[in-house]
Amino acid sequence: FKKSSTMFSKKVDLGSEDENITDEEDDVIDQVEVDNKVRMSMCRKAVSSEAYGFLHKTEDFKPKIISKTGEQIKRIREILKNSFIFKALDAQEMEIVVGAIEERKVKAGDLVIRQGDMGNDLYIVESGTFECVKENGEKKQFLKEYIAGDVFGELALLYNAPRAATITAKTDAVLWSLDRITFSHIVKDSIREKRMKYENFLKTVKILSTVEPYEMTKIMDAVKPVMFKAGTEIIKEGDEGLDFFLLESGEAYAMKAPEKGMPQVKMMEYQKGNYFGELALLSGAPRAASVFAKTDCLCLSLDRHTFKRLLGPLERILQRNTKV
Repeated sequence: FKKSSTMFSKKVDLGSEDENITDEEDDVIDQVEVDNKVRMSMCRKAVSSEAYGFLHKTEDFKPKIISKTGEQIKRIREILKNSFIFKALDAQEMEIVVGAIEERKVKAGDLVIRQGDMGNDLYIVESGTFECVKENGEKKQFLKEYIAGDVFGELALLYNAPRAATITAKTDAVLWSLDRITFSHIVKDSIREKRMKYENFLKTVKILSTVEPYEMTKIMDAVKPVMFKAGTEIIKEGDEGLDFFLLESGEAYAMKAPEKGMPQVKMMEYQKGNYFGELALLSGAPRAASVFAKTDCLCLSLDRHTFKRLLGPLERILQRNTKV
């Protein structure tokens, strides 16, 4: 890593099980932008070279194995288990990644990624903090701070594109790095397959219409499919809110008791492209209503932490919709 001496400054759709919301929080979302034309161009090049090579020379790939202690392996597995990028891997693929990943220690001020460079590694933060900035001439725009458990550097590897931003260590830190070759053979196809699967649907969700392409890829990586049979109670009134749901297929409806001890009455119906479960996550209050599957339903879910991290900037829109 290089030492850096520069210091950077820093139409309403259905979607609520109740109509009241109060508190607002300002969460930062990943805002590194990858120009669509560059991405498409790089993707075409990838198909003709790296992707072709992967399909026709898989037998040439020999996973590298970096020696690690049992404690290190345990820590790596725990980090990967909670990372969007690696959740789609099966057990064998995960073991290959664990073996190939390499520890890198950095000092405060070290330059980890320089905007415009071609990337050779993906990084996972084990400890410490990193600052991400977008450079435009002499102007530097602060985008995000990376902390333990975060992943960065995957876009350059996924799209064979130059680095989209500069990332510098704010503190002494420990990273785990994964090389391009292992990423391309083991991780890349899993990410692409999942993104392609959900991209068309997520683009139809009105609340996500203003989301930047890079942000949308993060949502694609994070969502988890959940099936509910007709009649299943998806959300129970009074429970703690742990997940946010996007309805990919099927129909559902919300039921709420007008007063404590009274029978529930139907409040709202949901169809494909609608969402629910956001109220409890926005306010921290218990679930304000129950949601039942009217037909068999396929939902995409985000847990509380991921919801706040990725959809934080949409809070005002979500709050406005809860009052309609």
